Amino acid sequence: MFKRLRADIEAAKRNDPAARNKFEIWLTYSGVHALSWHRFANWLYRMHLKLLARMVSQFAKFLTGIEIHPAAKIEGGVFIDHGTGVVIGETAEVASGVVIYQGVTLGGTGKEKGKRHPTIERDVVISSGAKVLGGFTVGEGAKIGAGAVVLKEVPPHATVVGVPARVVRIHGEKPDLLQEKVDPNAEEIRALKSRMHKLEAALEKLTGEKFECPKEEEELFPAEETEDKGEKGENRIEEEEKSL
Repeated sequence: MFKRLRADIEAAKRNDPAARNKFEIWLTYSGVHALSWHRFANWLYRMHLKLLARMVSQFAKFLTGIEIHPAAKIEGGVFIDHGTGVVIGETAEVASGVVIYQGVTLGGTGKEKGKRHPTIERDVVISSGAKVLGGFTVGEGAKIGAGAVVLKEVPPHATVVGVPARVVRIHGEKPDLLQEKVDPNAEEIRALKSRMHKLEAALEKLTGEKFECPKEEEELFPAEETEDKGEKGENRIEEEEKSL
C-alpha cells in the first residue's frame, strides 16, 4: 500500500506543474487521498468485507468528490488531477501512468453482467468530462479529448475526440480512415434522391408527363431498375381501377 502511495505521489509530481513538493501533494491532493482510501477499500473487498468496503468508498467520496468502486483495479502511479466528479466503476482496470482529469467517468452502458467497464492501459490521458463507457480496452499511450464519449476500443497511441468519439490522430499523424471518408448524412440524401428519381421514372411511364432531371444529378443519383418498378406501378393502378 505504501509503495503504491509513493508511486501516486511521484505521478502527481511528474504530471502537475503546480506541484511544489511531495509533502504538499500528500497533504492537499484529493486524487492522492482518493486512491489511498481506495487501496484500503479494495483490501476490505478482497477480504469479503464488501459492505464495509462500500462504506469506506462512500466516505472517501464525501471527502474527495471522487467515487471509486472498491472492486476496481488501479495500479500505483495513477494521477487524478482536480478529481471532482470522477467515477470509476466496479470492473474498471487502470494501469500505471494514467492521468485522469475532473469529471471523467469510466462506466458501463447498461445493466449487463461481467466485464462492463473499460480497461485503461499505461500512459493514457483522459481529459476533463470524458466518458469511457463499456468493457473494451483503451490502448497504451492514447489520448481522449475533453467531453468525448468513447463507446468502442481505442488503438494504442491514438487521439480520439467527439460524441461519439472518433480517431483523429495515431502517433501524432492523421490516419486515412474510412470513418473520415463516409458522411452518413450525404449517404442518406443520396439514397433518398436515387429513390425519388426511380419514382419519377415510374410516374413518367404511367402519366406521360416529363420530369426533367439535371444531368449532374442523374450522374450522381442514377435511376436504376425503373422499368420494372414502372410496370409494377402500372399493374397496381389498373387493379385499383378495376376494384373501383
